[in-house]
Amino acid sequence: MHSSIASAALIGLSYFSSLVASAPPAPRPDIFKFPLANNFPTPNQAAIKEIQEQAHGTLPIAPANPPPSTPVSDEGLSNLRLIAFNEIFEVAYFTQLLYNVTQNYTNYQEKDFNGQSRQYIIDQLTATIAQEELHALNANNGLQANNKDLIVGCNYNFPVDTFQDAIALAATFTDVVLGTLQDVNQIFAIHNDSDLVRGVSSVIAQEGEQDGWYRFLQTVNGKPANKIPNALPFLTTSARNFAYTAILEFVVPNTCDQKNITLLNSEFQAFIPMKVETSPIPATNQTLEFSISLTAPGAEQYRQANVINNLKMIYINQQNAPVKIDINDDAQVVDNDKVTFSAYFPFKEYDMNGLTIAAVAPDGTYDTADDVAKHALIAPGLIEIN
Repeated sequence: MHSSIASAALIGLSYFSSLVASAPPAPRPDIFKFPLANNFPTPNQAAIKEIQEQAHGTLPIAPANPPPSTPVSDEGLSNLRLIAFNEIFEVAYFTQLLYNVTQNYTNYQEKDFNGQSRQYIIDQLTATIAQEELHALNANNGLQANNKDLIVGCNYNFPVDTFQDAIALAATFTDVVLGTLQDVNQIFAIHNDSDLVRGVSSVIAQEGEQDGWYRFLQTVNGKPANKIPNALPFLTTSARNFAYTAILEFVVPNTCDQKNITLLNSEFQAFIPMKVETSPIPATNQTLEFSISLTAPGAEQYRQANVINNLKMIYINQQNAPVKIDINDDAQVVDNDKVTFSAYFPFKEYDMNGLTIAAVAPDGTYDTADDVAKHALIAPGLIEIN
């Protein structure tokens, strides 16, 4: 799944399930492009009906005589745009994954499914894609109801080459989504957009069901990882800018609708992306290695190692106050194109199971994830333990 499928290669999802394992795999194009065969992100009513059948449910149906609605706040509209932007990315991701399974590519075969049948994986991914399509359509319907432009997606490239890597990545970005939707709901509440909270809360629950399945499917060295579906009592919170930066890592530059991306860039901050180099990460206290690419916008200033060494590493885990740690005095430029650095990870002191979001920021007081997002310079580093 290192690459993505072009729109011309996309075929109807109903046809996917009829493909046989012995069929010769089609070439793997480099870039995923919309629209899908059903014209998603802008399907007609007949296509929406088919999507709902595949999703095992419907878009929210309003009462015959709904009470008068109030306009959504500007921050609420930003929420809807980010939700649509994320859900369209997820449709692309899982459509690519389903395609790789149905094409029977190496490392996307039944031996890679942790004991699940190929047909079950196809059925599950088909439902997931349709459900994500409805999530995106619901957010875009909210924008349309407020006379705002729809979000229509971009081209994407996904850096995974095996089914297991794809599932692990899906679990990680779903964890980020689950944390970000907490932020979205709080922003809705603060700005008197309470009518939107119930629907988003239902999506949080649905994404949590997905995440449990991804955890169950994972293996280590070909054997079940035996992760329990429910990772934590209180899932790690996040902030919108962390999610926005993470999504952009999969977007092919200069392929988004220009009006869409200009507006999104004005509403959300994209940080210098941070990669967690240490892998695997055991459940213990340790020093973790991180890196940034010097080709990222704004990253050249960190070529001088002492610039990063003078900043702090901030960890966000569960619903706890962020943890601030000194960055070790070991930053260095590698191959003239990236900077590596390290920081202590106090797993045992804070029981940092599940998702931890790492961010590099100036020294200061950080009481909440929002505080970290306001001041972060390099983020998010995504750490998974459990």
